[in-house]
Amino acid sequence: MKRYSVFAVAREALRHHTGWGRAWRAAEPKKKYDVVIVGAGGHGLATAYYLGKNHGITNVAILEKGWLGGGNTGRNTTIVRSNYLQDPSAAIYEKARSLYEDLSQDLNYNIMFSPRGVMMLAQTQHEIRGYKRTAHANALQGVSTEYVTPDRVKELCPIINISGPRYPVLGALWQARGGTARHDAVAWGYARACSDMGMDIIQQCEVTAVRSENGTVKGVDTTKGPIDCAKLGMVVAGHSGVLADMAGFRLPIESVALQALVSEPIKPCLDVVVMANTVHGYMSQSDKGEMVIGGGADGYNNYTQRGSFHHIEETVRALVETFPMVSRLKMLRQWGGIVDMTGDRSPILSKTPLTGAFINCGWGTGGFKSIPGSGWGMAELMATGHSSLTKAFSLDRFAEGRFIDESVAAGVAH
Repeated sequence: MKRYSVFAVAREALRHHTGWGRAWRAAEPKKKYDVVIVGAGGHGLATAYYLGKNHGITNVAILEKGWLGGGNTGRNTTIVRSNYLQDPSAAIYEKARSLYEDLSQDLNYNIMFSPRGVMMLAQTQHEIRGYKRTAHANALQGVSTEYVTPDRVKELCPIINISGPRYPVLGALWQARGGTARHDAVAWGYARACSDMGMDIIQQCEVTAVRSENGTVKGVDTTKGPIDCAKLGMVVAGHSGVLADMAGFRLPIESVALQALVSEPIKPCLDVVVMANTVHGYMSQSDKGEMVIGGGADGYNNYTQRGSFHHIEETVRALVETFPMVSRLKMLRQWGGIVDMTGDRSPILSKTPLTGAFINCGWGTGGFKSIPGSGWGMAELMATGHSSLTKAFSLDRFAEGRFIDESVAAGVAH
């Protein structure tokens, strides 16, 4: 793999950029692998990468029915934060956030991580109590957050209206080391590193069946032929229930669309991420000047990857009072992604009833921010059979009543 650096850029500039190679190999499937991972999004690629880096397992195939990063990884709003209430959630999200800080150097690929800070507005007395509680919990968990006053909110975000008649800003939970990253660059960086380790990334390869014998996984059937494996990782956000059904078990999840939109590019005016959960809206500004806007998930089950007019109206209407300038912007584009939602709004990273098969799903609206931590824990679980990061997120918690209730932190949209 050619190492990217300022010297490499200068050298290729002199050669009219004729020396750049492919970022990752276009592979054809082999008959058998030690590990097959279904889903070449951020979580699947991160799992493969840490299997190789941390555990020396490189005979791995990552299968993708479409194109690499074409699912939720390329359809989110790029927010990275870890200010969750419950200990297991804070642990895995903080692991991810800390890995994001050095991920560009680790992968030798610029993921454009921007620790600009994330602000969650308190616009009711209930939210004040909730965010102060979260700040105290984060202090015990070693996650750096603080509750700030309305004046501090205005200082951090000058364009905000803190005295709205219906939803005045009463304070905020502020995580200064949160921020954003370039979503597709995260997938591309992991893919490039996986390919360099000898792993096969196979696109346009849909899994049509999961083969097993005596309760143990043996392989998968695909549109490019059968592939045998000793271990199978299922990481297909939005379609997890479909793949689980092929493997012979059910998941306690439902699939819904989460929509977002961006405005026309404007001059820099917002250098933090602002979430307003009371009105169900959040916003940041991209490096190109677009205002990236998102809101809640659809209220009905569906597999739609496109936007809807009523959602534009609901989300923008919610933000206009807090950000009056939004009313003057034109929408540039809109999209949707399919997310898995569990009852407690926490993910599933677990062994399954099928021996040798593992599942990673249920991230709901918070999948992007967790990619490095999710991959780290999932790789450890698949390689060793145990991970402290994933232990609390096992499938059996639903049967045993060990819920990880993050409906406040993760149930809206972010």
